Amino acid sequence: MSRAPWVAHFGLSRTPFGKAIPAGDLFSRQAHAEAVARISFCVLEAALGVITGAVGAGKTVAVRAAVSGLDPTRHQIIYVANPAFGTRGLYVTIVRALGGEPRFHKAEVMAQAADLLAAEEAERHRRVVILIDEAHLLSPAQLEELRLLTNAKMDSASPFAGILIGQPTLSRQLRMGVFAALDQRIVTRFSIQPMDIGESASYLRHHLALALLTELPGGAARIAGQALVGVATFSRHDQTGRPAPGPGRAARTSGRCAEGDRRPVGAVSAA
Repeated sequence: MSRAPWVAHFGLSRTPFGKAIPAGDLFSRQAHAEAVARISFCVLEAALGVITGAVGAGKTVAVRAAVSGLDPTRHQIIYVANPAFGTRGLYVTIVRALGGEPRFHKAEVMAQAADLLAAEEAERHRRVVILIDEAHLLSPAQLEELRLLTNAKMDSASPFAGILIGQPTLSRQLRMGVFAALDQRIVTRFSIQPMDIGESASYLRHHLALALLTELPGGAARIAGQALVGVATFSRHDQTGRPAPGPGRAARTSGRCAEGDRRPVGAVSAA
């Protein structure tokens, strides 16, 4: 597939900040690594976890990174992008993901989902991981059904690992007294905070480095160099508290880019 005109114009091999970035190329920061570690813990322990954060904080990205590290032969991933399907819809989603044909009556599909979850663990030796995105949209009835699903073997085990991913309102909702039974089953919860200016600079450098071509037209090199100098300037100012370097140094760096400097992106910004 040919590159978009603007991508070629700026000397990029692909869109640097698109949504379809491979998990191995994702930018990792402390909050991201912490979220991945907690998700991995829940999977290992077949437990419930909650990951919250503001819009765009990187919640789903952290889930993608955690899932990419799981062995697909030992884990069955059930990802729910939109949970607005009622209480029966939760059971139907599980049954279909595990290869069954959902029964019509809710009481029957509840038993069917429970049987399939138990069989996946006991017979196929695969850990089911249910990931519910936009979990702040779950109704009280759906949250109660989720709690009941975690009860297996006289409440001595859970047949799956569950991760609720949502906006900060989810944490406040779960703290309400009516959800006390579900809340006490949650073994870990983490709130992903937005990136600061230093992390933002590192994020830009990381993805530009992955998308930048070695051979750049002069104009594109100048634009990329100036952008990186600006990001690095803000980053150093934020992290050290000292005044930002004067315009002379920025001009010299931009000049090297304009003259055809082919060094890596990080080297240009750190010059």
